Amino acid sequence: MAQRCLCVLALAAMLLLVFATVSRSMGLRSDEHQRESRIPAEFSKEERVAMKEALKGAIQIPTVTFSYEKANTTALVEFGKYIYKVFPTVLSTSFIQHEVVEEYSHLFTIKGSDPSLQPYLLMAHFDVVPAPEEGWEVPPFSGLEREGAIYGRGTLDDKNSVMALLQALELLLIRKYIPRRSFFISLGHDEESSGTGAQKVSALLQSRGVQLAFVVDEGGFILDDFIPDFKKPIALIGVSEKGSMNLLLQVNMSSGHSSAPPKETSIGILAAAVSRLEQTPMPIIFGSGTLVTVLRQMADEFPFPVDKILSNPRLFEPLITRFMEKNPLTNAMIRTTTALTIFEAGIKVNVIPSVAKAAVNFRIHSGQTVQEVLELTKNIVADNRVQFHVMTAFDPLPISPYDDKALGYQLLRQTIQSVFPEVNITIPGTCLGNTDSRFFTDLTTGIYRFNPYYLQPEDLKRFHGINEKISVQGYENQVKFIFELIQNADTDQEPVSHLHKL
Repeated sequence: MAQRCLCVLALAAMLLLVFATVSRSMGLRSDEHQRESRIPAEFSKEERVAMKEALKGAIQIPTVTFSYEKANTTALVEFGKYIYKVFPTVLSTSFIQHEVVEEYSHLFTIKGSDPSLQPYLLMAHFDVVPAPEEGWEVPPFSGLEREGAIYGRGTLDDKNSVMALLQALELLLIRKYIPRRSFFISLGHDEESSGTGAQKVSALLQSRGVQLAFVVDEGGFILDDFIPDFKKPIALIGVSEKGSMNLLLQVNMSSGHSSAPPKETSIGILAAAVSRLEQTPMPIIFGSGTLVTVLRQMADEFPFPVDKILSNPRLFEPLITRFMEKNPLTNAMIRTTTALTIFEAGIKVNVIPSVAKAAVNFRIHSGQTVQEVLELTKNIVADNRVQFHVMTAFDPLPISPYDDKALGYQLLRQTIQSVFPEVNITIPGTCLGNTDSRFFTDLTTGIYRFNPYYLQPEDLKRFHGINEKISVQGYENQVKFIFELIQNADTDQEPVSHLHKL
């Protein structure tokens, strides 16, 4: 995701941001029944206006999650009532069961006509992070439309996906479509904090003996103009996620008057500790995951000498990693990252505090575990006066299969080619953030993260930032994608059993 390139060799390094393989298989072929019953993704002017207005209304409901303990529960309830209002066919269809889970999350069970086909799950979340109005061109919960785009918190993360899922299903049902393959739609209410809604949905499905063919959640995008001098759009499907650890560092010392300070204070000791963490990055991990295979597969897309560098990533590893370290995004792809996010100490300017605390967030590379990162952190700090308390942690997610026999991956690839014919490169990658899909590893080995939306470099700052927006055309394409994906999933082909790999 680099913004610039210093030279041809730097371009090769920046290419690593895609860290993936090009999908060149022929993909899935639908059976005769599917071809005969296929409904084209063509929407009337009235339907396009209605879907746009429905998204605006959803954005106007401030479903803000502040933390596990604090959320706008009134808005969460209001959103549940809103989907009844705007998607009446979904909520009144006899073969669809709707359940409210963990008070505010929603689970839809869509029963297909062929019980022999293994079901799948489509996911999204409707809670959003807070949005102070400072810096916004329009109020963040206004849902206003300007110059072909809808503004507001949740237009990219992730109410657009929530509304697109239900909107596509609504339009299919209006056209009398009956799916052959059963599937579920899970809408989480607290993904931005703890994900308890998704956890309860997963537990509920497990209690019913459900095993899923695959899961699709938010995560990847169609990357546009992310690589300098490379103009082809790239569809990035997340096949894994980094792990995470929130670690509290604490120093306890005697308090006192600032007029007679000790040689070291709790603040000074802790500040030195976190400074060592910032100045000592975690080790580079180059060979694990999909990275090396990716580079070799992508080599043919580039001219000499970049193609030679990418064809021999082991040989050029020092050069490649040196350039990757220079950019925060590409750096995050080759190591566990360390981010100091909270520092607390002191109550008054003339009182030496007895306690100083700092919170550090680690995003753990697939080549490491929580325990390994914790031990490395203790060794870097190397001060027994600093206490370590793990607040939350989980290991990196397994890598889902993305070969020719991976049903979920190939269905996504097939649908990308249909809705976005100009995109001829589809690649699997690793999400740097985390999604609710991580709670479903016991139900399937095929978990994929993809938003069918063109993303440009300037859009990155809109996630959890200001002026979040989605183009009207982009949202229509998202609805069209789900509309076609549901039909594409009605193939007879079943997923081949895969073992998780890291």
